[in-house]
Amino acid sequence: MPKRSKSSARWLTEHANDEFVKRAQREGWRSRAVYKLEEIQARERLLRPGVRCVDLGAAPGSWSQYAARFLGGTGRIVATDILPMDGIPGVEFIQGDFREEAVLNQVLALLGGGKVDLVLSDMAPNMAGIDSVDQPRSMYLAELAVEFAVSNLAPGGDLLVKLFQGEGFDRIVKDARGRFGRVLTKKPKASRARSPEIYLLARQFGMV
Repeated sequence: MPKRSKSSARWLTEHANDEFVKRAQREGWRSRAVYKLEEIQARERLLRPGVRCVDLGAAPGSWSQYAARFLGGTGRIVATDILPMDGIPGVEFIQGDFREEAVLNQVLALLGGGKVDLVLSDMAPNMAGIDSVDQPRSMYLAELAVEFAVSNLAPGGDLLVKLFQGEGFDRIVKDARGRFGRVLTKKPKASRARSPEIYLLARQFGMV
């Protein structure tokens, strides 16, 4: 059996002892990431009755799971990922790459072919542990989410997307300010302090 690196072993120990991991297991959530969305929702009220929501890169599904529980069947949630995801009541899932026209068309068809009110993206690449590799990959995924939002949000719609501080971060934030009426960044408590991840919340699409 291959020996784990010190950093890998440290991460596993940290993960096992993480208060949010333990809480997610107790409360039946698919991952600790749910508490990032929960905190932002409590302050910003992104999810509202009747909202049409797309969750990009959704697997394993904690954000979609939270949205479905919160909406209680009053809205529409479509999730997509290149990875498989176990079903969630109240969530329609498309497995595939939303950059592909066929997959994108399936997602939009489930929404009735109309615009959406909220785009969520907690996407992150498989990290290599090398900044010069990880940062461009991370920013690329964020750019894809922003592009999807710009193409498919209804006027006044909202976007919540994970970014990583570093090269390309300021450019994405600046671009969002040119397209959304209100743009801010969030660092939820469940986001580990040493992690460079930060969430871009862009609201009021087209109301600049």
